[in-house]
Amino acid sequence: MPPLSIRLFGDPVLKQRAREVEELNGSLAGLVETMYETMYDAVGVGLAAPQVGVGRRLFTYDLGDGDGPRVVVNPVIVESSGESVFDEGCLSVPGLSLEIVRPQRVVVQGVDLDGKEVVFDDDDYLARVFQHELDHLDGVLMIDRVEGDARKQALRQLRERDLEAEARAARQNRSGDARL
Repeated sequence: MPPLSIRLFGDPVLKQRAREVEELNGSLAGLVETMYETMYDAVGVGLAAPQVGVGRRLFTYDLGDGDGPRVVVNPVIVESSGESVFDEGCLSVPGLSLEIVRPQRVVVQGVDLDGKEVVFDDDDYLARVFQHELDHLDGVLMIDRVEGDARKQALRQLRERDLEAEARAARQNRSGDARL
C-alpha cells in the first residue's frame, strides 16, 4: 500500500482529541504497517494516527537504534518529572523548528498490536518523542507549546510560507493556461 498523506498545520483533524482504540484487529495492523511506510517515506522518527487523518490513539516510532519500527496503542503518561528544553520539528509543520519545554522523564503505558501491555520509562530522546506524539493524540501541536514572541514568529513564518505556496500555485496555473 502506498504511503498516506501527512496532514499539515491548519487541517482540523490535527486539533481534535483522538478516540481510544477499542479493537485490535487486522485493519488496525494494516494501518500501522502503512503508517510505518509513511513515517519512513517522510523521514520521520514518529507518526501519530491523526497526522494521517485517523482519529485514533496510536502512534508509530523508530529511533533508528536497530530495534525497528514499533507502535503504542492507547498510550498514557502515568508519571513525569524534571524539565528539559529541546528543539523539535514536526512532519505536520515541515520546516519549522521550535524550542519546546517538556518534562525530562516520563513513564508511558499502552499496549502493542497483540494487546500486551508495554511500559516505557525514559529520560532521553524516547521520552521527548513519546510526548510529542501524545500531544498529537490530544490535538496539540508543537506551536501550541510556545508562547509570546516565539509563537508570533512561528505563526508569521507559517503565514509567509502559505502565501508563497499560493503565489507559486497561481504562477503555475497561469503558465499552464498559456500552453493550452
